[in-house]
Amino acid sequence: MPSPAHVLETAIYVDDLDAAQAFYRDVIGLEEIRREGDRHVFFRCGPGVFLVFRPEVTERGPEPGALPIPPHGARGPGHTCFAAEPDGIEAWRDRLGRAGVAIEQEIAWPKGGRSLYFRDPAGNSLEIAEAVLWSPAKEE
Repeated sequence: MPSPAHVLETAIYVDDLDAAQAFYRDVIGLEEIRREGDRHVFFRCGPGVFLVFRPEVTERGPEPGALPIPPHGARGPGHTCFAAEPDGIEAWRDRLGRAGVAIEQEIAWPKGGRSLYFRDPAGNSLEIAEAVLWSPAKEE
């Protein structure tokens, strides 16, 4: 039985698409792929895509003539973890500080790796972590 190769898309939901677009483009540094009115904005993130939706629009389902994507949405803060480059946590701490983003928590994980936790303008919990955190040798 085949299993997925990797996560292709990750989605979060926000009320203010303009604030999210500026945050993920200017603070996080993601490359914007496209924006569709007040429905969504999509960003490139490594080999995957980071999707930002407004739930009150996506819960209604597609407009006539649009792609037949089933309704979806979530309410309340979600969580996404972005991988830092090796030894990149300090650079991220500085970058977030310069942007005025408060770091909620810094964690040095017992089996190795470090994380920074902070919030986006919609209150979603974001994490920047050293990728070693989820390396197979660390999961044991």
